[in-house]
Amino acid sequence: MKINTLLVGLLSSVTLVAGVAQAAELSIVSGDTGNGLAFLQSQLDKFEADTGNTVTIVPMPSSTSDQFGQYKLWLAAGNADIDVYQTDVIWAPQLADQFLDLTDAAKDVVGDHFPSIIESQTVDGKLVAIPAFTDAPALFYRKDLLEKYSKEVPKTWAELKATATEIMEGERATNPDMYGFVFQGNAYEGLTCDALEWVKSYGGGQIVEADGTISINNPQAVAAITEAASWIGTIAPEGNLAYQEEESRGVWQLGNSVFMRNWPYAYALGNGDDSAIKGKFDVAPLPAGEGEGAASAATLGGWNYAVSKYSQAPEEAIKLALYLSSGEVQKERAINQSNLPTIESLYDDADIAAAQPIIPSWKEIFQNAVPRPSAPTKTSYNEVSAKFWSAVHDTLSGQGTAEENLEVLEADLTDLKGDGW
Repeated sequence: MKINTLLVGLLSSVTLVAGVAQAAELSIVSGDTGNGLAFLQSQLDKFEADTGNTVTIVPMPSSTSDQFGQYKLWLAAGNADIDVYQTDVIWAPQLADQFLDLTDAAKDVVGDHFPSIIESQTVDGKLVAIPAFTDAPALFYRKDLLEKYSKEVPKTWAELKATATEIMEGERATNPDMYGFVFQGNAYEGLTCDALEWVKSYGGGQIVEADGTISINNPQAVAAITEAASWIGTIAPEGNLAYQEEESRGVWQLGNSVFMRNWPYAYALGNGDDSAIKGKFDVAPLPAGEGEGAASAATLGGWNYAVSKYSQAPEEAIKLALYLSSGEVQKERAINQSNLPTIESLYDDADIAAAQPIIPSWKEIFQNAVPRPSAPTKTSYNEVSAKFWSAVHDTLSGQGTAEENLEVLEADLTDLKGDGW
């Protein structure tokens, strides 16, 4: 299967003509739009000037689901027209067999990145993609309301529930629409992210562990999901069962919630001129659970660069992937795009802190980051995630207890693993 040659041109490997190396013609796919696309092009211009190679951007739909579908089609067909792929944090392990192993190429820089992010891109000891920028959620809190009620930022989910309840009840005298906490409760990938944080924060594991062990049916996980179910109809509205990121942000940004779990993008929007909470909030790591192994946990998001094993110029394609994930590019991306670096030292960079004060606040959050189990479940991850979020959503909506639903989930995942993942 070949993509339109008028779009990407004829690609070729580095060849020798009269003993002189010819520059490589590379292609990279991108679903970026607007400023994101312009930023990528600016970095490719520098790469071309430094290497003599040329790089063509092959535009992709902005929908990540559509992107992933196209990737699978191209890679399954052995398409040699694409050299470098931008991959979501959960995609690379599902496509590992189609990408080159970057372990040796990245050996001198891999230690600069947050370990959890490298873990998320490692499958069977093979570094499938090199991180470019990342994402992780935080607890957004109304600092004005905590100060008004003489409360501290909650360190545990139990503290969050107690504080949210007290402030919510106090504020309803003047704002009957006030709730204590909003999050992503709809039955979709976002709920997998939220619920993984709850389970991990209680010391309940990562659904499926790195060695493939199915760990979700345990007392800590039951306690975590049971606690979350107690929020619906109390500190969180019944409608939270249908909330995705934007619905949560809508309630929060109107000033109708004390706390919110969401991704970094909501920070700048919350401080926009049209926001009811501009200047009234801050962020902190998500709360921990209770019991042994309890600790804050934040699910990893983010994007990476992978090199197709079908590339006709693999060495130059690897150079491109390493360049776009380098500290130099990550710093410029952080300053200009407010994308969060995967290189830990950049969270202490004075230039980044001056341009984007939010970014240093995320360092502690990434130190507690947890990858979704896409690496051990590989091509079955989407099905594993769907079964997990369905079990959690059933519990949140009162359709069975956490004990019952996680027992069924364990059996379903065991069957799925038996079919081979």
